[in-house]
Amino acid sequence: MNVGIIGSGTMGSGIAQVASTAGCKVKLYDTNHEALDKAKAALEKILSRLIEKGRIDANEKNRIQSNISYVDSLKDLADSNLTIEAIIENLDIKKKVFSELESYVAEDCIIASNTSSLSIASIAASLQTPERCIGIHFFNPAPLMKLVEVIPAIQTSKDVLDVSVKTISEWKKVVAVAKDTPGFIVNRVARPFYGEALRIYEEGIADFTTIDSSLKTLGGFRMGPFELMDFIGNDVNYTVTETVFTAFYFDPRYKPAFTQKRFAEAGYLGRKSGKGYYDYDENGKRVEDDSAALSEVEASLKQQIFDRVLVMLINEAADALFLNIASAEDIDNAMTKGVNYPKGLLAWADEKGIEWCVQKLDELYNEYHEDRYRCSPLLRRMNKKNLKFF
Repeated sequence: MNVGIIGSGTMGSGIAQVASTAGCKVKLYDTNHEALDKAKAALEKILSRLIEKGRIDANEKNRIQSNISYVDSLKDLADSNLTIEAIIENLDIKKKVFSELESYVAEDCIIASNTSSLSIASIAASLQTPERCIGIHFFNPAPLMKLVEVIPAIQTSKDVLDVSVKTISEWKKVVAVAKDTPGFIVNRVARPFYGEALRIYEEGIADFTTIDSSLKTLGGFRMGPFELMDFIGNDVNYTVTETVFTAFYFDPRYKPAFTQKRFAEAGYLGRKSGKGYYDYDENGKRVEDDSAALSEVEASLKQQIFDRVLVMLINEAADALFLNIASAEDIDNAMTKGVNYPKGLLAWADEKGIEWCVQKLDELYNEYHEDRYRCSPLLRRMNKKNLKFF
């Protein structure tokens, strides 16, 4: 298969590596020659490191590199069977690129976007043949992250969906098919991990360290929400939250937090700026503080924090299933393979008990009387019938 990748940044380069490793002939396109040179050098470094670790040998390195060519004209992608765009998250720019690309490639070439939040239907509408358009959303870093969300627009043909799923599966990725709605699966379902943690902080219930500790020690998450926001970048994470909030017609479940907005405005972006919710040295390593051991009272508080964040995540996952965003299996795969959650949220709901989930959500709603805490109708129905997700 001939694959064209548009954009040689971190994501585009990573997708190119994945496709070339799978045996595809890849053309990595960018108008910036320096960016192409940087991508080529980065791949050399990555593959050399894999040799040092014994993951691949010199022949494999040469095979992967020989499968990729670097081009500076969209016309060079004319022989592509599949093109994947990985450029700036700007709908107008993507539409312009897709419209031009369509004039060069064959009628049966699949044109895909790696967008994480924009409407695939809107992007497809820029094409003369919109049924060839689909969303193929990788997670960063693409060579390491197992999950790929595949998002058909309402215009996408079944053949294009089937070929896309088959191709990405052959690239040894876990595919989750999602409906074309804001945030797809992961960026939608994961919002409470950040949003509820910020809300808990803003209420003065606990500090950043206690909230992070509760999710890691009690839930088994690799990083707490504030650590993860610092890792992602408060500017990036806030923008995604704001985008999802706006796209859902200002549904209060996705409401951004003023704390994160102010941190972003102050330039407290996290690791990349040296300061976020925590402080970091010049190498991006967190400067640890000397926190005292938790008392029994604080341990009880941590359980409350963990339960509150978890049940909000479960509620979001249940609502995604209720609204047919994806299957139960794909939702759980998306969260474990896409953002490394320790368990699938729906499986976690089964473990905690659907009755427990409904009770916790009703407690929150009765306390706050905010639509943010409304229980998913699916959880209520399942509770009445004593059902489980799996």
